[in-house]
Amino acid sequence: MAVTMDDIKKLRTMTGAGMMDCKKALAEADGDIEKAMEIVRKKGQAIAAKRSDRDAAEGCILADCDGTYAATIALKCETDFVAKNADFIALTQKILDNAFKNKQADLATLSASVIDGSTIDQLVTDRSGVTGEKMELDMYSYVSGASAVAYVHPGNKLAAIVAFNQPNVDATVAKDIAMQIAAMNPVAIDETGVAADILEREKEIAKDKAREAGKPENLLDRIAEGAVKKYFKEFTLLEQEFIKDAKINVAQYLDKASKGLTVTAFKRITLNQE
Repeated sequence: MAVTMDDIKKLRTMTGAGMMDCKKALAEADGDIEKAMEIVRKKGQAIAAKRSDRDAAEGCILADCDGTYAATIALKCETDFVAKNADFIALTQKILDNAFKNKQADLATLSASVIDGSTIDQLVTDRSGVTGEKMELDMYSYVSGASAVAYVHPGNKLAAIVAFNQPNVDATVAKDIAMQIAAMNPVAIDETGVAADILEREKEIAKDKAREAGKPENLLDRIAEGAVKKYFKEFTLLEQEFIKDAKINVAQYLDKASKGLTVTAFKRITLNQE
């Protein structure tokens, strides 16, 4: 059976594969769309298996927000060339749209959800067959609150999503906080969110340094407490210096914008080496 251009376009729409790959698959399947789609998918599965031990360190991060709910995902690949490809970004957007619309509970649920008759996991595998690179849906996070904001840093390698305790937070203020999180990478909103083992580690490091500097033992606990306070100032969001005005911290900036305004949740994901 002769392969028609309409069939090639239809298979390309269904699988995302290149025109020549679709033409070859249709020729091998004697024009049968379903068989051709299976051929394309098997190619993707074979490539995914072959490259499973490769490092997928590049990719695309996108995020979205509806005012009270924000979500972000990362679809990873091997090279920046593929990460910037329009079809790869479109697939990332399609997956994010599914996550956002259905408010998927976690990464496993998202991967198993269905778009146009195929699971997201299958769509990623199919795309791997098109590009010849390892691909994986690696990160998915969401937050919700009285207000929320999503920020994607130019280049699609870093995103931050934030929830607030008050509705209708000024758009500039919300974006400022998301950019603060993107730039300064806090570990928690405030000191109550820092794990006890992290604090113990910081105390021990401070004590070891003090001993090496010849400080007396009776001063070590005080030095350790000082180190913890410094850690809170550097790594908890509300105590960090505000990136646009080092004279105030983030908590003061928020309270100035709206009395009692604070952050209730945030997530930050990145593909950058830090």
